[in-house]
Amino acid sequence: MRVLAAIALVCALWVAGLLAFAARVAGSTPAPEPPIADAIVALTGASSVRIEAAVQLLEAGKARRLLISGVNPQAKRSEVKYVARGVGRIWDCCVDLGFRAETTRGNAVETARWVEFHNYKSVIVVTADYHIPRAILELKSTMPGVELHPYPVVTDTVNARRWWAKPEDSRRMIVEYSKYLTILARETARAIVKSLHHDAQSPPRPEPAS
Repeated sequence: MRVLAAIALVCALWVAGLLAFAARVAGSTPAPEPPIADAIVALTGASSVRIEAAVQLLEAGKARRLLISGVNPQAKRSEVKYVARGVGRIWDCCVDLGFRAETTRGNAVETARWVEFHNYKSVIVVTADYHIPRAILELKSTMPGVELHPYPVVTDTVNARRWWAKPEDSRRMIVEYSKYLTILARETARAIVKSLHHDAQSPPRPEPAS
């Protein structure tokens, strides 16, 4: 009975967490206007809305430069420009394309290298609403000293406000939540190990003189 009760409790907590995660995603858009930052990064996906939103922020003067991370290696710069609806000199001077990332972790590594190269201290992160929680976790793990400003956008990949109404939307939300929990557990474990290692390396405090 205790085992069954424990399983039921874990399942209940998981479902409650899923509902809270979905509510957080649904309430994240429309995103508030971000502050001016050093740079913008757009994480590519099934929808071009992310790239369009990032270009619009760049044109609005919200940052000096834009990285589009995770571009298909077969895509030409002119093709990405067409998808992004980028016009004028700002595209030619201030937009970089990253072709190496294939996963969210890859996006984080690619972005971290780009940010380090330019010595940026603050970045606006543009991606889909359901993807933003996990993306921010991954980016924080690779750029702990960089200030991140989430800018989630609504895409047609998942209807975050009615994700439970369609099996495909439900599956995507559940998968994203599960991935988020995995990354959260990984980062929590890393923080604990780091704290224990720091404590082990710290010299013992001298005893007060009698």
